[in-house]
Amino acid sequence: MKKSHILAIAVIAVAIGIIMSTVGDASVYVSFREARERAADGNLTKVHVVGRLPRDGQKNILGLEYNPTLDPNYFAFTLVDTNRIAQRVIYFNPKPQDFDKSEQVVITGAMRNDVFVADKILLKCPSKYVEKDIKGATASVN
Repeated sequence: MKKSHILAIAVIAVAIGIIMSTVGDASVYVSFREARERAADGNLTKVHVVGRLPRDGQKNILGLEYNPTLDPNYFAFTLVDTNRIAQRVIYFNPKPQDFDKSEQVVITGAMRNDVFVADKILLKCPSKYVEKDIKGATASVN
């Protein structure tokens, strides 16, 4: 065999190894019900859950628990998934900046007992463009 063939085979083998290692780390998007079922079956793989934060009439988040003076690495909140199932979530890191302003939250983690333990929190913050600003900025067709 030529050296170029051996090099090509080695590159392909490394590429297959990289692909196989990333497939093992991939997680899926599920609801809290599915995450609970996976945990009950002994499947503790990480999953993504998309949800919204429950708010009261004054737009304050309900069920928020964070006291940085007591424990800055303990943040707990309630999240309502797309199937309207509310679940307690614990995040063992500081509260993300602009968490209070977020419209939608994506959490990555797994169910542990009756709580969802999040490893990552991704926030979808509201758009800086408001509907009335867009209407006022567009030209009329009349």
